[in-house]
Parts: sequence; C-alpha cells; structure tokens
Amino acid sequence: MNEGYLPIGRFARLCRLSVKQLRHYDELGLLAPAHVDPDSGYRYYRPDQARAALLIGLLRSLDVPLPSIGRVLSDGTDALGGVRDRMEADLARRERNFAALERILSHGLPRSEVTVVREPARRVATVRDTASQERIGAVTSANVARLMAAVNALGAGGGPEGTAGSTGATGATGATGGPTGTPIGLFPLDLTREIAVTIAVETSADVPGTTPDVLPGGLYASVTHVGPYDQISLTTHALFAWLGERGHTPDGPLHEVYVSDPRTTSPDRLVTHLMIKLEDPE
Repeated sequence: MNEGYLPIGRFARLCRLSVKQLRHYDELGLLAPAHVDPDSGYRYYRPDQARAALLIGLLRSLDVPLPSIGRVLSDGTDALGGVRDRMEADLARRERNFAALERILSHGLPRSEVTVVREPARRVATVRDTASQERIGAVTSANVARLMAAVNALGAGGGPEGTAGSTGATGATGATGGPTGTPIGLFPLDLTREIAVTIAVETSADVPGTTPDVLPGGLYASVTHVGPYDQISLTTHALFAWLGERGHTPDGPLHEVYVSDPRTTSPDRLVTHLMIKLEDPE
C-alpha cells in the first residue's frame, strides 16, 4: 500500500467523523475512498480528501441534507441557496407554531362563540390558485391583492389597490353588495398537499380577469377571529369543535372574510369572520 494513503480509522479521526459515517458517505457516492483493498475490502483515503470530508461534517452540523451536500461538492456553495430558503420557511413555520402555542397557554384552548345565521346567495367575482400548506398565507395574500386590483380597475370608487378588506364589513359575510365588498377566502375542508385557494368578492359587475360565481345561500355557522391571520387555525378548531358537538354536517368550503385592512391594523387586532355552510335539513 502506498504510504500516501490513510487507513479509514486514521482518516476518520483526522476528519472528526466516524468510520460508520465514512462508509455511509461512500455508499451514497459523496466521498469514495481513494483505494479499496480487493482482498480485505478495507478502505483507504488520500490526505487531500480531508477537506471534502470536513466540509461534509460541517454542513451536516448545520442540518444541510445529504443530497444537498452532494450538490455542494459538485457545484459549489451556490447549491446552498435552496437549502437556506427551505430553512427560512421552516423557521417561519416554527415561529408561527410557537406563537399559537403561546396563545393557547395564555388563553386556553379556543372556545369562541359560534352563531348560526341565514345568508342569501351572493354573486361574486373570483380568482383561483393552488398552494402548499407552507405557502397558503402568501398565496392567499397575493390573490387578495390580485382580485382587489381587478375590482378597483373598474373605476367604481373602491379602496386602495390590493387592499384586503379595506371597506369594512356589512352583515355576517362582510359583503357590501357592490364591487367594493370585503374579500372572502374559500378553502376546502379536506387539506391535501396542494390546497385550492379561491378569493371572492361580492359584485354585480363582470370583472375582467376574474371568474363569476355564486356563493350559495342558506344556514351558516359563524365565528369571529381576532388576531394574526396565521393563528386563524385556532378559531377554525373552535368552529369545527362546535359543529362536531352538535352533530352538524359542514356543506362546502370554509369562508374567511377579511374584515380588517392589514396595512392599517396591527396583527393582534385583525378581524376575520369564519363561516361554513350547514347541510340543509331535509
């Protein structure tokens, strides 16, 4: 054996890795030994492989996934941009979850007051999109802005372009009966990997770039959420708990009526009405 090669045990100590880790990285194609003894199967490494081995250890200590480390070894650190973005999204999710847990610890499990109201059918303009659960908030906000921009482009005296709920609410649904109505988010009851997001606003006009639709009338269970949008799930829990306790069957998507203007209202004071249609008794 060439004296320039290091046996796996010595190389592992040099690189602050275990022999088991080095074998695993070899199996994954991340760091192949410079030589494998054909008789014993023993692995040997060159000293100049230490830099790559140490880099793998460093990136693993930063929770970089092994497939991404492979791309770094072959393509350079530019491959870390996607890893950073995923970590940032995960951090934001954890911060939202932490805030929700803090709210539960401070105020207990949500038990918001639910009322039953009868709503008329409403003609609406809609925009539709899909989103992963991690991006549902961003996609909802973008589509509220898109819809309100289309409505305001009619020149009907609506609020500032892209405003969510800038005109306030009238009645249980927050609709005003015209093209300046409050935006309503419609979300399916079954949450899948890709969630259908529909934003609607009541209007009697045809709005370019949108799809006309009708929100059905009937009995709705309604509850009001006050607080950040990313904590709406707490009030949604209270709504569905109320439905379950009384044996009601939901009929149709969950409505989120965005009453407040988030540009001028602090997150803790945002008002959102949550509504869900009840199955009509036969």
